[in-house]
Amino acid sequence: MHTSPATPEHEIVIMGGGLAGLTLALQLRQRMPDIDVLVLERRPHPVPEACHKVGESSVEIGAHYFEHTLGLGEHLRGAQLRKFGFRFFFSEGRRDLHRVTELGASRPLPVPSYQIDRGIFENFLGEECQRRGIRFVDNALIRKVTLTEDGTPHQLQWQRPGEPLRHTSARWVIDACGRAGLLKKQRGLAQDNAHAAHAVWFRISDRIHIDQWPLDDGQDPAQVQAWRERCVTPTRWLSTNHLVGAGYWVWLIPLASGSHSVGIVADPKYHPLESMNTFDKAMDWLHTYQPALFDDLDGKRDKLQDFAFFRRFSHDCKQVFSEHRWALAGEAGRFLDPFYSPGSDFIAIGNTYITALVERDRSGQRLHAHTQVYEQIFKSFYDSTLALYVDQYGLFGDPEVLPCKVIWDYTYYWSVLAQLFCQERLTDLGSMGHLRDELAACQKLNVAVQDYLRAWGTVSARRNLPVMLDQASVPWFVELNRSLHDAALGDEAFRQRIRQAALTLQQLAAELLQRGTREHPQLDGSALRALLPAAALQPRDEQLLFRSAGALQAELAAEPA
Repeated sequence: MHTSPATPEHEIVIMGGGLAGLTLALQLRQRMPDIDVLVLERRPHPVPEACHKVGESSVEIGAHYFEHTLGLGEHLRGAQLRKFGFRFFFSEGRRDLHRVTELGASRPLPVPSYQIDRGIFENFLGEECQRRGIRFVDNALIRKVTLTEDGTPHQLQWQRPGEPLRHTSARWVIDACGRAGLLKKQRGLAQDNAHAAHAVWFRISDRIHIDQWPLDDGQDPAQVQAWRERCVTPTRWLSTNHLVGAGYWVWLIPLASGSHSVGIVADPKYHPLESMNTFDKAMDWLHTYQPALFDDLDGKRDKLQDFAFFRRFSHDCKQVFSEHRWALAGEAGRFLDPFYSPGSDFIAIGNTYITALVERDRSGQRLHAHTQVYEQIFKSFYDSTLALYVDQYGLFGDPEVLPCKVIWDYTYYWSVLAQLFCQERLTDLGSMGHLRDELAACQKLNVAVQDYLRAWGTVSARRNLPVMLDQASVPWFVELNRSLHDAALGDEAFRQRIRQAALTLQQLAAELLQRGTREHPQLDGSALRALLPAAALQPRDEQLLFRSAGALQAELAAEPA
C-alpha cells in the first residue's frame, strides 16, 4: 500500500467524470457525507455545450434520480428544458404531418422529465461535486489500474498533461469511463447482445419547430389549425419527437443551449449504416424517408455543430459488481437502445446498487451474497428492457401496432421498474423475495407480448389515419404515471401495488390478443393466451387500449365532408 504524501489513499476512485461517474459521486456523498471520493475525468472542463454527448432525453426514473435522489431539481427546472413527453409521427415519405397518425399527449403528464443538454449538465455536476466536498480532477489520463482480491487497496496510476505520474490507492475502484470500459477490457467482461442497431447523430445550432413545419401546398388551413390545436400549447417541439418508419426512427431533441439534437437509429437489416454515416449521406437519406425534416434542415447546413455514429451501440457485460470492491457504472457496463431513453434510468439503477454495496462494506458487512443478488436483479432488468427492442424495429412504421406496443411498453415500465425505483425498493430484498413470482410472471408475459406484436406486424394493414392517439385522454394511463410520485408505501401496500400491476398487465395483454386476433384471425396467439388466466380473457366494459384503427376509420368516414 502506498503511504507517501504523493500517493494519498482514497475510499473511492471513480474513473470517468461523465454523467454516470459524477452522479455516482454525488449519490455516495449524499448517503455517506464523510466518504472520501476522487473523480478522475479524461476531458478538460468545462466541456462544450450542446455538442458534448448524446443521451439527452430523460424519462421518469432518470428524472426522479436527478431531481429527488440527488436533489438537483433547481438546476433541472432553471437550466434545462421540461420535456413534453414522447411523441411519434408515422411520417415516412410525408410532409403533411397533420394527415398522419400522431401518438403523444395533448398536455403534459403529471410526472416531469427533462431534455438534458449534456454539456451544461456535466459542467454543473462537476462544479456541484466540488461544492459538496468531492475531489474532481479533469484532464486526467488513467495509465494503469491494478485490482486486488486480498482486501488490500487497489492501485492506480494517472497523469495530467505536463505533470508527473501519480500513484493512488483506493479501497473501491469504479469504472465510469463509458465505452472505453477500462476494467471491462482488462478483465475480459465485454459481451455482445442480440441487438445490432446503429445510430448517427448531429446537433444544429438552431431550433427545429415541428409545430411550424410547412405542410403540403394546397392544404386546408382549417385542418392545419386543428392539428396545431390538438395540444394545449404549441410546444410539440419540446417533446422527444420520433419520426418513425419500418426499421428505423429519427429523434428530435431540443437543448437548453438553443441547439437541437437529431439522430437516426436503424436496424441494419432495413437501413445499412453506410447509407447515412456522413452528414451529406444522412441528409440524402432524410430527403427520401423524412422529407419534412429534410426541408427544415436543408437551409441550416451552415449551423451543423457535430456529426458522429456508432455501428453497434447496444452491448452487454458479463459482470458489473464485484465483492472485491470494484464496479462498472453507466455505459462502461451495459447499454440498451436510445428508444424510450433508458440510459439515465440504468445509470440511476446501477449507481443505486453500487452505493448500497459501498454502504455495506463501510459497515463491515460481507459483500459476496449481495453482489451476486444485485448482479442477477440488474441483469434481469436489462434483459427485460432489451426485449422491447430486439427484432422489433420492423414495427416502427406500423401506425396500428406500434401505438399498442408503446402503451404496453410504458405500462410495463411504469408498473414494475419505475415503481421499484421511485418507491426506493431496488435493494429491498425482502419485498423482491415476496414478489418473486409476480415479477417473473410479468417478465415472461412481456416477452410473449413482444413476440405477439412482432407477429401482428407481419399481417397488419398499417392504416395511417389523420388522428391523434392522445395518451393524456386515457385516465388509467395518466393515473399510473401520477402514481410514481406517491409518498413511500408500507411493505404490504407496496407489494399489493405490484400485484395489482401484474393484473393490469394481464388485462392489457388480453386486450392486445383479442384485438389482433379479431382483426386477423390467422394470427397465432396461443403462446400468449397460455400465460393469461381465464379472468383476464373475459369481456370488460372498460377498455385499456386506444380505439382500433377500424373504429377510427369508420368515425372519420362518418364525419361531414
